[in-house]
Amino acid sequence: MRRPALRGAPGLTRAAWAALLCGGLFAASLPPVARADAEAGKAKAQVCVACHGPMGNSTNPDYPILAGQTARYIYLELKDFKQGRRTDPRMSPMAANLSSEDMQDLADYFAAQKPVPVRFNADGASIEAGSKKAAEVLCTMCHLGGFSGQNEIPRVAGQQYQYIVKQLQDFRSHTRTNDAGNMTSVTRNLTDDDIHHLAAYINNLQ
Repeated sequence: MRRPALRGAPGLTRAAWAALLCGGLFAASLPPVARADAEAGKAKAQVCVACHGPMGNSTNPDYPILAGQTARYIYLELKDFKQGRRTDPRMSPMAANLSSEDMQDLADYFAAQKPVPVRFNADGASIEAGSKKAAEVLCTMCHLGGFSGQNEIPRVAGQQYQYIVKQLQDFRSHTRTNDAGNMTSVTRNLTDDDIHHLAAYINNLQ
């Protein structure tokens, strides 16, 4: 038997009304970054293509792949570049004039794109050594299984090998310090070989 429509909502059954109400409540509960306009981000991201590639799929090992990155992480990194907590001669000037809305739009856009990893031709022994080191230093406690990331913790699976190496080295040398000391603590006892093995392993993850 068809359920009667609710008064004041012609044509809507109780189930349909409940679904609309729940959907509205869910949308209202989303954080600002999640509500950002990904379409607006698409237009704003055109300036990013020169370095980060179409849709954030960088083919240049100097620049990270942004496609599929967590929106929260992208937003916070852009904010850190803008406010000087993280510095880079190329990114700092790019972030200087971004508004909070710009950063949210860009974060949502890149997070919605499908990453296309660029594999580094590492040997199996290096990848295996990286896997063991990752387990030893408990990387997945923060980056999750498969290094898929969560919230402010970045997705690093399939990331550019050279970029991973540089970030690990920068954390170890305290050149990069915008992570509340978490990665500095993890990297302080890593050797150069450890870093290269970790980069090989992480880069080759799907």
